[in-house]
Amino acid sequence: MAAAWIAVLLGLSVAAGLGLLVLYALGGQVQLEGALLMVLLGGIGLSLVLWGKFLFPPERATEDRDVLLASPEDLRGVEGALKRGERLGRRLFLVRLLYAAAGALGLALAFPVRSLGPGPGRALFRTAWSAGARLVDETGAPVRVDSLRVGGVVTVFPEGHLGSGDSQAILVRVSEAALRLPPERADWAPAGNVCYSKLCTHAGCPVGLYVSDTQQLQCPCHQSAFLVTEGARPVFGPAPRPLPQLPLSVDEEGFLRARGDFSEPVGPGFWNREAGP
Repeated sequence: MAAAWIAVLLGLSVAAGLGLLVLYALGGQVQLEGALLMVLLGGIGLSLVLWGKFLFPPERATEDRDVLLASPEDLRGVEGALKRGERLGRRLFLVRLLYAAAGALGLALAFPVRSLGPGPGRALFRTAWSAGARLVDETGAPVRVDSLRVGGVVTVFPEGHLGSGDSQAILVRVSEAALRLPPERADWAPAGNVCYSKLCTHAGCPVGLYVSDTQQLQCPCHQSAFLVTEGARPVFGPAPRPLPQLPLSVDEEGFLRARGDFSEPVGPGFWNREAGP
């Protein structure tokens, strides 16, 4: 009788697990999903309780082991039980049902992972900037090498990606004599036009304030300040790293173009925590 109840409970669990998958694939309904999950988990739990209570020996005893001699009657009884296979077959059937219920539970738990959407891959490590992309302002107008006077500043995007959040950059024009960029970036700022990511390296806020007297870009969220003339290194506030710089060039018509993507991934430094705070 206990074996029959166990089979029924495990069968209900399997059916509930499959029903949960179908319901989720059709769009889901929270109350029904909860009810099916209750049947799935409850069926497995109750079946295990009954299994442990009725299908296992009620007690365990130990004693010194002696040589066991079986009588012919005992041997014939064991042989008959093996031939009939009733109890062994029943146990095997229940074990298979238990595996099926566990598999249904695993599928029911794994299937909602689809709701998380596709993995980001390398998308967080690159932006829409690429070699040859022309700089445009917030109206979509291309920016020339002489569009800004010294001390001027403008928000720019790669042409064709106006408004892209991770690609927004801030272009500042400073005196070429004041620039103290790393040697490998010496030609990244034609005519003093230097461009940095607009996303603060502390918490990703937009760095939109430029103080020309001190040549600093400032973040209004936590007051981090970056020295424009020295590769946007942080000189105040909690920002731990410089703003990534965009390498620039000038085409034959005098328009500013990117020579590639930013020098580093933009925003907070999730990607190099081992390198520092």
